[in-house]
Amino acid sequence: MASRTRTPGSEWLALSSPDPVRTHRAWAAGELARLHSGRLWTAVEADVRRSVDAMQRIGPDRLGPVLVHPSADLAWWLVPCGSVEELAGADFLTVHASGRSLRCPPAERYVDGLGWLEKPAGSGRLTDPAALGAAFRPGRRLRAGAFR
Repeated sequence: MASRTRTPGSEWLALSSPDPVRTHRAWAAGELARLHSGRLWTAVEADVRRSVDAMQRIGPDRLGPVLVHPSADLAWWLVPCGSVEELAGADFLTVHASGRSLRCPPAERYVDGLGWLEKPAGSGRLTDPAALGAAFRPGRRLRAGAFR
């Protein structure tokens, strides 16, 4: 039995695809779908450890979806389009160009080792780029914790 892919978070994510129907078909088949940066959001890449630490500093009120691939030590933050200037000077972040595809699972499950550390809720809420930039700026000391 195919798992459900028509949740509000997955519906919102599918809007990032040039073909939302094809996206839902891929998810229903247990596959990743290619979603595109620059349509509803911009993807910002970082490592998982720093991302988890930054999530704690940013707090839930300014946090949007965060996709992770733990075995590759990669995380992708979804921020509003046009946020590049607010992220300038932030270490360990790579802003992906508009149109670049990101392989994504549906909002509610992991596929091929990728999943949402912070799930998209369907509201369109994205990570506050100013808060993300501040969490990764030089001079910020990362707190000791379980991920070191």
